[in-house]
Amino acid sequence: MMVADQLPGDSRFFARSGPFTLERLAEAAGAEARGNAGTDTLFEGVAPLHAAGPQHVSFLDNRRYLPLLKETGAGAVILGPAFADRVPEGCTALVSRDPYLAWSRVARLFHPVPPARAKRHPTAVIGENVIIGEQVEIGPFAVIGDGAQIGDGCVIGAHATLGDHVVLGSGCRIGSHVTLSHALLGERVILYPGVRIGQDGFGFAVGPDGFESVPQLGRVILEDGVEVGANSTIDRGSMRDTLIGAGTRIDNLVQIGHNARLGRCCIVVSQAGVSGSTEIEDFVTIAAQAGLIGHIHVGRKARIGAQCGVMNDVEAGADVIGSPAMPFREFFRNVATLRRLSRR
Repeated sequence: MMVADQLPGDSRFFARSGPFTLERLAEAAGAEARGNAGTDTLFEGVAPLHAAGPQHVSFLDNRRYLPLLKETGAGAVILGPAFADRVPEGCTALVSRDPYLAWSRVARLFHPVPPARAKRHPTAVIGENVIIGEQVEIGPFAVIGDGAQIGDGCVIGAHATLGDHVVLGSGCRIGSHVTLSHALLGERVILYPGVRIGQDGFGFAVGPDGFESVPQLGRVILEDGVEVGANSTIDRGSMRDTLIGAGTRIDNLVQIGHNARLGRCCIVVSQAGVSGSTEIEDFVTIAAQAGLIGHIHVGRKARIGAQCGVMNDVEAGADVIGSPAMPFREFFRNVATLRRLSRR
């Protein structure tokens, strides 16, 4: 019988580590332990407030869940200073100024990412002159093209295809059914299942008899720590490279056009589209279903709202929403005006 909402970390799907002492958890979280539990008290895992027991660490980062905190059976709870005095008797507070980050670190301590295994499935097809590093795992029916380079500790999933001369830095994880061509990846890049990297950009000229494809002669460069969500696509450049800066996170079902350049630590949320030759600086957030036309510039730390239609440059630090995109305050002022007019 299947039971929904059981404790997280089903051992059939997730690696498990521990137990760990309170002292080790506080160190990993960068948190201060407040309570009567000794530093050598052992904890076995993480759990939500309503289901946690004395052996579990739980988490609170939202005032609306304070009633659950009052009733929790958790042995320890990670939370902010504002809630530290709300933990019930017998529960230890792990106090952090960034409780969500602290929770992430503790959860990863109990459930680390499994390391790559030095294993090559017999059905994998490896081309000529391929350089494969140490401790590389290659799954069933994976195809590695001629001259490819795979760094130490990489994982290549089932049915993934790496084209000729593709380069992976160390620690990359390539999901099942990913296709990679004309691409150079840094270290610790993660591509989730179904990602398509390096295909022709959407470039064509109009001739007397119809469309004529323009050669796409650039590459895709994914710098260190980039993650690309399932079924997202990044086209290679036409005359220059498409570049995704270090640490950038791209959600599922995102399209990045040819020659686009994203800076460091950007966030692009599901179903957003970035047209060709758009320049995006560091720490920009693009929310779900936003669309950016080509050949525009988005400044550092700008935030683009959901379903936003961006047709012009966006200044650094700006918050825009709507279609066409406009500053947040102007957009909601317009909405309020329209509502007043509609009541007349």
